[in-house]
Amino acid sequence: MKTTELPRWATGIALPLLNLLSALLVAALVIHLLGESPLESMRILIDSAIVNPEGLAYTLFYASTFIFTGLAVSIAMKAGLFNIGAEGQMYFGGLGLTLAVLAFDATLSPWLMIPLAMLGSALFGALWAFLPGYLQAKRGSHVVVTTIMFNFIAASLMNFIIVKYLIPEGEQNPASRVFADSAALPTLNTWFPFFGDTPLNIGFPIAILALVIYGVVVSRSTWGYQLRATGLNQHAAHYAGVRISRMIIVAMLISGALAGLAAVNSIMGSTHYLSLNFPAGAGFVGIAIALMGRQHPVGIFLSSVLFGALIQGGFDLSLEKPNIPVETFVFIQGLIILFCGAMENFYAKPLLKLINATRKG
Repeated sequence: MKTTELPRWATGIALPLLNLLSALLVAALVIHLLGESPLESMRILIDSAIVNPEGLAYTLFYASTFIFTGLAVSIAMKAGLFNIGAEGQMYFGGLGLTLAVLAFDATLSPWLMIPLAMLGSALFGALWAFLPGYLQAKRGSHVVVTTIMFNFIAASLMNFIIVKYLIPEGEQNPASRVFADSAALPTLNTWFPFFGDTPLNIGFPIAILALVIYGVVVSRSTWGYQLRATGLNQHAAHYAGVRISRMIIVAMLISGALAGLAAVNSIMGSTHYLSLNFPAGAGFVGIAIALMGRQHPVGIFLSSVLFGALIQGGFDLSLEKPNIPVETFVFIQGLIILFCGAMENFYAKPLLKLINATRKG
């Protein structure tokens, strides 16, 4: 059963919604088994993550990071590549950002320091994605395998670099020194006081801009057409004049750069120093966002907000309902990945039958 037989609205809207509802229904059953009311739990989660202005600010803060990791996975998917390495690329991007900041935060103004740090994060993220892309394009090594390996290599390498070189003398915390104020992203509560004392910063509008650029480039440019053609059929794209090897490498470089940029919000917008394991699974969440959002800018945005709401609302819910541990929401994330990834076409055949029956009727 191919989903291409379904109307575009069905594959882009109906199927993701059905998959999401299925995941939430299973999650509701789990919450019920834990002895809590699913409806009351949902109300608390929505109030905490969406209705409350400060909670909404935290939701959008988390979403800002997820948008970049979702874009990183999506741009690779458009080329027919499954980049599992956004976690490692984000981690390595954080190193590039940190090296730029540690070198110049005492001398440069924020107007120069912030763009330079973003450039460092993008370059290091792209660098970490280059070799898997090159091996896929030139040697036939599967990008899934190499990017998974590079996640582990990045974790080990960053552990060594932080502990060996970046910890200030006399400190015990495995982290770099705190950045100067010139390397802090301006927070949005300066212009929108109702967000309160939250870390929501200009990383959010930057993420929205990245979504717009992604949408225009992928769907409206010649290069975007070649990218999509490569993902749909490499042989046909080759005969149409697309250099497949170069397209694969470039797609992976852009994917890695976007994953590296995800570190900007997490580090410069929140902790203001590089710490061990700071990505905290954001790269893997990006896989779910790309699958659920169908690699569409609007879908990526909505999926990112959903996962941001699960983190923010789930934390508050676990405080109000001790029977519901925070780990429950990692389980819910896994359910969403299951239904929107491995079982994404589960409802395709029944939905097609329903549409055909409605048309005949």
